[in-house]
Amino acid sequence: MSDFLTRREILKGGSLIAVGLVAPPWLSTIAHADVVRAAKGAKAAGDTVLVVCQLSGGNDGLNTIVPYANKLYYTYRPTVGIPEDKLLKIDEQMGFHPGLKGLAELYQQGKVAVIQNVGYPKPNRSHFKSMEIWQSASPEGNLKHGWIGRHFDHQLSQNPLNPVVALGLSTEKPIALHGQAASIPCFASLADVKNMIGDADAEKMLREIQGMDAKPGTATRAVQQASTTALDALSILRKQVSGYEPKGTYANDAFGNGFKQIAQLVATSPATRVVYFSAGGFDTHARQPDAHEKLLTGFGNAVNAFQKEMEAIGKADKVIVLAFSEFGRRVQENASLGTDHGAAGPMFLVGSRVKGGLHGPIPDLQNLDNGDLRHTQDFRGVFATTLDGWMGGDSEVVLGQKFDRVDVLK
Repeated sequence: MSDFLTRREILKGGSLIAVGLVAPPWLSTIAHADVVRAAKGAKAAGDTVLVVCQLSGGNDGLNTIVPYANKLYYTYRPTVGIPEDKLLKIDEQMGFHPGLKGLAELYQQGKVAVIQNVGYPKPNRSHFKSMEIWQSASPEGNLKHGWIGRHFDHQLSQNPLNPVVALGLSTEKPIALHGQAASIPCFASLADVKNMIGDADAEKMLREIQGMDAKPGTATRAVQQASTTALDALSILRKQVSGYEPKGTYANDAFGNGFKQIAQLVATSPATRVVYFSAGGFDTHARQPDAHEKLLTGFGNAVNAFQKEMEAIGKADKVIVLAFSEFGRRVQENASLGTDHGAAGPMFLVGSRVKGGLHGPIPDLQNLDNGDLRHTQDFRGVFATTLDGWMGGDSEVVLGQKFDRVDVLK
């Protein structure tokens, strides 16, 4: 007999075991968050959705949005630089990488805002540290938890939150989703969402292990009610996701599969307001041209299919995609047909409610910071824009100080 079944038999004997001892971690953490907010009054939540797409590894921004009119670009990159005649030109100075046809199409429709030279003071070239900085939105390291987690902590201090108000699609829970009180579930894929409770017998077991209803007003009763609420919300989500057929055509790659699942979530879970997704492979130290083109093609086509699906289901005015990478690459190519860890790079906001176009100055290749692009836009200003202008949050509370917002939302 398994350890789990042994516990089940014990519970049948009438003992009450706290849900955290026997239930999956996602349930116990959600239940804890529900207990924290149990006594607070309700308020209708907004219905806008933020999709955060993380390009992990350090995307080469200079080869993504290319300053082809600047001769220094080809001087620094004689082999990995993108030839002018292959670019998808934006204007007389800048052009999209040829793999970004899907994104360029949306740009021509005014649905892509390219924010140039985004970074932070004293940039760090370590993957781990720079990603921690971006996800915590705290270069100085004085803020705990993640920026999205802190946003929902603040929301939770005012009103209850649905257990699926935010979801992560990632093998590991990113720092951005960690909060002090708010609990955000994270799953490797929607298959995990569908199977997280298991079959009918397993779900019934999870409900039964809470035991008989405790006395109203007690801590045990609060845990029981919170656990039931979480189970109900996730069970409903599983059924809704299972019954939805995507309207778009997505490639069978990391970005295609990711955005296909995000579309299912947005279409079927009206309570979900943030979906966090990441895809790797952008650490292109060697043989960059082919690998980078494949990655950007996947990204551009997936975002294009996702935007079209949002339009098909009437959600286009409610959803934007925010795409970022932990740093750009060095301006000078290396000896391995690649580029090394750098600093500033572009961010993207995609959707029907963004002000499309290039935002910020053209990358300055004559005034480098130890071989890196200098940042002209602090990434926290972009986060502040989405928090205040899209999520109905308070960026000054979440980010610890006030940042000027970027004029990229309609």
